Amino acid sequence: MILTVRHTTRYEFATPVNGIIQSLQLIPAKCEGQKIIDWKVEVPGAMMGEVIRNGAGDYLQTASLRQPMDHIEVIVSGTVETQDMSGVLRGHRERVPPQAYTRPTPRTEPNRAIHELTEAALTGLEGASTLDRAHALAAAVADALPYRPGATHAHTTAAEAMNEGAGVCQDHTQVLISCAHLAGLPARYVSGYLNATEDGTPHEASHAWAEIFVDGLGWVGFDASNKSCPNAHYIRLGSGLDAQDAAPIRGLVLGGAEERLHVVVVIEAQQQ
Repeated sequence: MILTVRHTTRYEFATPVNGIIQSLQLIPAKCEGQKIIDWKVEVPGAMMGEVIRNGAGDYLQTASLRQPMDHIEVIVSGTVETQDMSGVLRGHRERVPPQAYTRPTPRTEPNRAIHELTEAALTGLEGASTLDRAHALAAAVADALPYRPGATHAHTTAAEAMNEGAGVCQDHTQVLISCAHLAGLPARYVSGYLNATEDGTPHEASHAWAEIFVDGLGWVGFDASNKSCPNAHYIRLGSGLDAQDAAPIRGLVLGGAEERLHVVVVIEAQQQ
């Protein structure tokens, strides 16, 4: 499948700021199942740093602008050829061991509800394979948290989402990570893009899902929001311990001011 992405993020400041420094994780990962045909990340007026590959195998780049401004834009455009790998991440070079993804963060710290959800999901699966247990956890999270935009916000933790009883892909992913940790499984947060249409019509969605480490397979993706594993409709960007750690854009504003965020993502698909 050929996926074309147009992604614009615009920050508008109530009063001019003195500059901004951003860390960008907006370049598709190098792995089997996705091949960059062309890709461009632009921040008009900014000085762009060199692209580096971190220990997790993901691409990072900095952008800095040190002058008064009332807005800044990050513009991503490109085309990626994808294949269905049944959710298995192959050919992705990384130096960080899976055990590094077994510790909770404030965003994935489990509460009683997550403990109970994990226990219920794994009941009767004591002798099951790791893959079957991971699928059971993903299904349980999907059932426990109906998809409801606006139920949560960008800073909502896994525990808060469980208390709310609904959420979006960020919440499903962080709760699934928390459940996996309780089950003794390494798990991490993945950011990327999803074209959810089957007919190739343009679709608006940046997306997130979890990867759980399965012995014999490696990292396997689980999209609890869509009750599926990532396929050719997905583009993988980068990973982290939680939504904040894996955020495609992280920044520091110099001379902070109230800001408004506008995001437009359009993804088009063509069958080969």
